[in-house]
Amino acid sequence: MKFNVSSSKLFSQLQAVSRVIANKNALPILDDVLFDLVGNELRLTASDGETTIRTAVEVDGVEGSGKVASAAKLLLETLKEFSEQPLAFTIDENNFAVNMVSQNGTYSFVGVNGNEYPEMPGAEAEAKTLTLPAGILQSAIEKTIFCTADDDLRPVMNGIFFDIAEDKVTMVATDAHRLVRYTNSGVAAGVAASFILPKKPASLLKNLLAKEDEDVKVTFGAKNARFEFGNTIVVCRQIEGRFPNYNAVIPQGNQNIVTVDRQTMINACKRVAVFANNGTAQLRLALSENQIKISAQDIDFSTSAEEVITCSYNGTPMAIGFKAPFLIDLLSSIASADVQLKLADPARAGLILPAENEENEDVLMLLMPMLLND
Repeated sequence: MKFNVSSSKLFSQLQAVSRVIANKNALPILDDVLFDLVGNELRLTASDGETTIRTAVEVDGVEGSGKVASAAKLLLETLKEFSEQPLAFTIDENNFAVNMVSQNGTYSFVGVNGNEYPEMPGAEAEAKTLTLPAGILQSAIEKTIFCTADDDLRPVMNGIFFDIAEDKVTMVATDAHRLVRYTNSGVAAGVAASFILPKKPASLLKNLLAKEDEDVKVTFGAKNARFEFGNTIVVCRQIEGRFPNYNAVIPQGNQNIVTVDRQTMINACKRVAVFANNGTAQLRLALSENQIKISAQDIDFSTSAEEVITCSYNGTPMAIGFKAPFLIDLLSSIASADVQLKLADPARAGLILPAENEENEDVLMLLMPMLLND
């Protein structure tokens, strides 16, 4: 089996698929990337047993066809040192010895029979399909994934919930302290269904879709979700279980509305948070007419800080506490120049929203408050 391939194209595709490979695999062959030569297309597949990614690169000088699994780490560390040049591969189909020839050298290693590599899961019976623009799916994942949990007791919260209606798509993530709900009404899914996408494949998709401008075909059944775009396929096992009723926890009566410059708020929070207690990371927001006093203190080390920033606020004067990293993360994930904080009282969840949503988008974030000691 022989083929020639561009070193930079091969390296790029290997990088894309190898991100799924786990540090420790139950099957040694999952440390490898599967090379599957079909005509003038070299298909590259990598998996961790739960998620599988397959992509392809064009090759020429093809002789024969077949499969071989090769060590991903060895290939990546070798290829990243090459400048753009053609590479000639020769693979012995009897002992799976691989010979790679560059402009200046020869590299030899032994692969594994590709037929031993686990098969990519096929389409399920009664699977449902929808099509999403790559940019919308990538944006939705980016705006929700940081709120997913790492909770062994509640695995349903360790992923992004896709709540699909015929006329819109909603994606939700929560870790019980904060919640993000992203809705896009510009997508006519044509089906009503739901599934939970685990965090790892969601993160992989976020990176892969950043370079795509095509539509993504999403197919999901009872067990697996499949994403197809360009020459790439991502298949992952869904998280089983019932996602919490997210609409029930979103407050409807938060009448105290603050409008503030997002970047000014982030910068002030970051500076003041340096002086917060390491254990609680609590920020105190004291709201009065058209201003917010942001303060923090650490009694153990006798440190404190406060800043006053201007805003638009005519509600009830109040003080409310939030965990600094959570508040900063939520503010940082919003794209609009101004943000709105909708509050009821210091003991109830606050809502954070962009002052202006992008077309067809509705982004809502919820953050639980912290009890103030004063």
